[in-house]
Amino acid sequence: MDWHTHEVSNQFDEWTDYNLLTTDRPMLDALERAGAQAFTADLAQYAARLGQADTFVLGDEANRHTPELKAFDARGRRINQVIFHPSWHALMAMYREQGLIALPFASGARGRWTAWAAGFYLHTQVEAGTLCPATMTQAAIPLLAREPLLRDTCLPLLMSTAYDPRDLPLAQKQSIWIGMGMTEKQGGSDVRANTTQATPIGTSDREFTLRGHKWFFSAPMCDAHLVVAKTPDGSPSCFFVPRWRPDGTRNAVEVQRLKSKVGNRSNSSSEVEFKDAYGVLMGEPGRGIPTIIEMATYTRLNCVVGSAGMVRQGLVQSLAYTRRRRAFGRLLADQPLMQSVLTDLALENEANVVLMTRLAQAYEHDDTPLEKAWKRIMTPAAKFWVCKRAVEVTGETMEVFGGNGYVEDGQMGRLFREAPVNSIWEGSGNVMCLDVLRAIAKDPASALALLDDLRQMAHDDRALVQALRALQSMLQTDPAQLEALGRVLAQRLAVAAQACLLRQHAPGFVADAFIATRLGERWGSVVGSIDTRGLAVRELLERALPA
Repeated sequence: MDWHTHEVSNQFDEWTDYNLLTTDRPMLDALERAGAQAFTADLAQYAARLGQADTFVLGDEANRHTPELKAFDARGRRINQVIFHPSWHALMAMYREQGLIALPFASGARGRWTAWAAGFYLHTQVEAGTLCPATMTQAAIPLLAREPLLRDTCLPLLMSTAYDPRDLPLAQKQSIWIGMGMTEKQGGSDVRANTTQATPIGTSDREFTLRGHKWFFSAPMCDAHLVVAKTPDGSPSCFFVPRWRPDGTRNAVEVQRLKSKVGNRSNSSSEVEFKDAYGVLMGEPGRGIPTIIEMATYTRLNCVVGSAGMVRQGLVQSLAYTRRRRAFGRLLADQPLMQSVLTDLALENEANVVLMTRLAQAYEHDDTPLEKAWKRIMTPAAKFWVCKRAVEVTGETMEVFGGNGYVEDGQMGRLFREAPVNSIWEGSGNVMCLDVLRAIAKDPASALALLDDLRQMAHDDRALVQALRALQSMLQTDPAQLEALGRVLAQRLAVAAQACLLRQHAPGFVADAFIATRLGERWGSVVGSIDTRGLAVRELLERALPA
């Protein structure tokens, strides 16, 4: 008997086959504002390719077929290889061949940092795990450019747009990836508690052997890693540790296991032991922490941009779905309570884009005290706030799909699992807030210059002026008491910056809505608990994603 129990209707898959950039008015505006028009056409082509249904399938496959550790070959020789699904390689090749790894350093073209941020943000919306090695590789470029022993070998391979996944010595590669190894079991974020020891090789003052371990070693298939270890005098230093020694033999970095993570499943994170592994000292002995902090300044920006991309994708899928799905006799998108949720998501997206692209400009023009203040103070504040919000927002966008959002067959659950990694990686929330406080304490004049810059953007908006006064007053708090308020300060600083940037650059109805819901008493504790009366709801949602 041919059973027929029901018709499948009123069900819709996640939206694909669209251009991620041309449908994103806030990002297009940011590119124009930064003078990045020379990059827009290429980014739009990339966005069209990313938006294709088969590219979204690659993202799904890369997370379903997770990396596997092949510690030994068939004859028992240690090889420490990580095997990836072809979808991983396809996505890695897309990003590398687009030239986004080295874009900020390849030329002095105007808007290059904003163009890079746009590309990273677009790629995140389809698959985020592939951007972990891309982030570390990009952040290593300015550090390796200063190292005479490594510069000539590494820079051409770092700047290359050829994708080369082969596990070979550096001299045989077309391009390379760089990873990081900092945290150990006993220390975590407290890198000064590391116990890994570095011993000079003979009389060399640059070549060392490393003995110890790393609790998080990301990502082990990279061609080299920047590693923190202690020199004989006990001071932490930074080392370049390649997978292969200069003599062509495998380096003694043994992968113990791959981490079984909540999200970020396409990417491999590992635990390793160094058994007298070969390493090259980077910078001055004892300056390992400042060296890694310099690298982390870049990677933290990537966390901000990546979280903004996840929020964007959640918003896009929510709007596309609710504009088709019907419940209780009408489209979900036409129902007032759902409109409150969608409006809140749209405002979050707008605010993220203006903040992350303003930060990108600070990295491009960091030759003035004001730009350095944006870079040094606002980067950790933005990482704290934007990454924390992404966790909540992706949970809400998953709920928009109801039960369908909570199953593994769709994209929304993956966004939700992916979001926390950016909040944790490169310094957790508390570490970011403490970093904001340290930056302000070290250079109070920079903090005041930053607040003055925000005041100029505020255009005498009463709510903004009051918020900035409250921030300045908070900075006068006794340092012993201010530490406990670190999260409050970082949140208020990030939200005030978003509001001022929107007042300066966004349409009036966008800035008005953000300020009314974020700086007044009309912002609730969960997404969508806002008062939309008086807000330009239809205009906000149409700007977020044209219907």
